[in-house]
Amino acid sequence: MSKPIDVVLIGGGIMSATLGSLLHQLQPDWTVTILERLGDVALESSNPWNNAGTGHSALCELNYTPEKADGTIDVTQAVKVNEQFQVSRQFWSYLVGEGLLPEPERFINPVPHMSFVWGEDNVAYLRKRHEALQGHPLFQGMEFSDDPKVIRSWAPLLITGRRKAEPIAATRITAGTDIDFGSLTHLLINGLVKSGAKLKLEHTVTRLVKKRDGLWHIGMRHEIGGTTIELTARFVFVGAGGAALTLLQKSGIKEIRGYGGFPISGLWLRTDDPAVVARHQAKVYGRAAVGSPPMSVPHLDTRVVDGKVSLLFGPYAGFTPKFLKTGSWFDLFGSIRPHNIGTMIGAGLTNLSLVGYLIGELLAGPKKKLAALQQFAPNAKAGDWRLETAGQRVQIMKRDANGKAVIQFGTEVVSSADGSIAGLLGASPGASTAVPIMLDVLAKCFPDRLAGWKTQLKKMVPSYGTLLADDEAKARKTLARTAKVLELPAPVPPSA
Repeated sequence: MSKPIDVVLIGGGIMSATLGSLLHQLQPDWTVTILERLGDVALESSNPWNNAGTGHSALCELNYTPEKADGTIDVTQAVKVNEQFQVSRQFWSYLVGEGLLPEPERFINPVPHMSFVWGEDNVAYLRKRHEALQGHPLFQGMEFSDDPKVIRSWAPLLITGRRKAEPIAATRITAGTDIDFGSLTHLLINGLVKSGAKLKLEHTVTRLVKKRDGLWHIGMRHEIGGTTIELTARFVFVGAGGAALTLLQKSGIKEIRGYGGFPISGLWLRTDDPAVVARHQAKVYGRAAVGSPPMSVPHLDTRVVDGKVSLLFGPYAGFTPKFLKTGSWFDLFGSIRPHNIGTMIGAGLTNLSLVGYLIGELLAGPKKKLAALQQFAPNAKAGDWRLETAGQRVQIMKRDANGKAVIQFGTEVVSSADGSIAGLLGASPGASTAVPIMLDVLAKCFPDRLAGWKTQLKKMVPSYGTLLADDEAKARKTLARTAKVLELPAPVPPSA
């Protein structure tokens, strides 16, 4: 057996790339190996065509600002998600400033973020949402309008062909972004490899066992030739997207007991037609239908991939038992254990709206999909758009603090009691909040090293240990600084 590796990262996506990059800055003497079962990194959820690349900061996503029973808007989750995104931006800015990432346009580009609604009740909701957020330092520059002429100037595709009598409203922040997480993943992993990390492509982890010596023994199959390889590691991170659940189950850690996963596939309508693309430069999120799950929020997005601009609309949900796009048809069934079957059944029974939503999506034909798009772009023509498969997500199924089986619409770090292994379960907002999620991994798994790392952590993420939302002056300064380094428009109040 070869010398133990300090850090093994399973999965070549944005999460492993981020954790590896953080650890290299904190502990450059540690050895790092990245294991990826496919022929390249960032081919699953981190691939730019498998996600919306929104740079989720709750600027436009209405599911983060629910309306309470008393009619007021709860902005708690929106502020939390925005705060997390600012942490990611600070780390990326640090890497750009240190010359560890190339020109920012390779992975991040300015694209306004908009919310768009129709109907009197939704217009009233959006107006209240704007009022609740417009004065917040993390939501600088949010504009509101219910004037079709103004909205047309922001995004013509939304207005052309729409009934004049229909009540509509929109908000816009010009400082929004589009992020190519595939490119960012490649750039981060390339940097790690140049610094000495080992990247093993087409290696599938088949065994994950902690032995009495305290080391993790990892068995792998090389997909070319089928040879079996083993290595040992002091610390393992499972950043394998939908496959993280089954890999953590292989590890045998008790902390994964009770967790289940429910796979949901996605579809997009996409157009690269320059005439259509030119009439929509924004990421526009609508409001999910009453009773629909958060994942059903429709959005019409500008995407910038390899310098080329396209539009995506969706997502349309579907069902497949695979946990990854390139996974197995037996993934879901293979993840069922005696300790999680009750959770999975209970979560399904208490989320019948999700079941109904998925059935409706599966039965939706091309005409219904086009009709959904036409709620955003009334003059959209079927011939200008093509249907493409998006990324596969696996929603967490677990027991809450009261023992109730629930589906969790978010991400969660699961780690062993001794901190020698951790993995990430769940989906959105995911990639946009990769840095704070990986900082959470560091806190859970290396608590005894945090004090020694604090100076470097503060250098990489100046707001580390504090909240920008609590300090307006610091928030404004931080947003302006990261915008400058990343070559993005600074958030400016509309009146300025």
